[in-house]
Amino acid sequence: MAAKCRRQRGNAEDDGAAAKATTIFTIGFAKKSAREFFALLEGAGVRRVVDVRLNNVSQLAGFTKRHDLEFFLDRICGTGYVHAPGLAPTKEILNDYKAKAITWADYEHRFASLMADRCIENMMTRREMDRACLLCSEPTADRCHRRLVAEYLRDKWEGTRIVHL
Repeated sequence: MAAKCRRQRGNAEDDGAAAKATTIFTIGFAKKSAREFFALLEGAGVRRVVDVRLNNVSQLAGFTKRHDLEFFLDRICGTGYVHAPGLAPTKEILNDYKAKAITWADYEHRFASLMADRCIENMMTRREMDRACLLCSEPTADRCHRRLVAEYLRDKWEGTRIVHL
């Protein structure tokens, strides 16, 4: 059973964002050149990239390794960066899915329960998430946890719009 979440850092009513819609972007870096990746972020008017990967220092991350990405976002887009591993699945859930021990439906269910248990809607305020972009590696959002995070927050925060870049 999911834990009852009490308001912590404040939500829409507390930080003044309730009067306007919140837009959450998502992006995956795989199959994108650096030029395309940064142009998408800049063109959308993203204010902050929220890195929802468990591992953001792998050699496979290329130009999106944590410290490189933080530097590039600031220099190229004037955009902030935050690593939010609390918005990522556990290694166990991720490994079970990669090993085909669970289906995508099982993954979605387990991750939804984890997000509810973690009360992720309290990890950042609506104001902090407005025009933020959830970053993961998957090239599309259809089978990526960044979509599940965005949809969970949309369901918690009325008036939230999701845009997949």
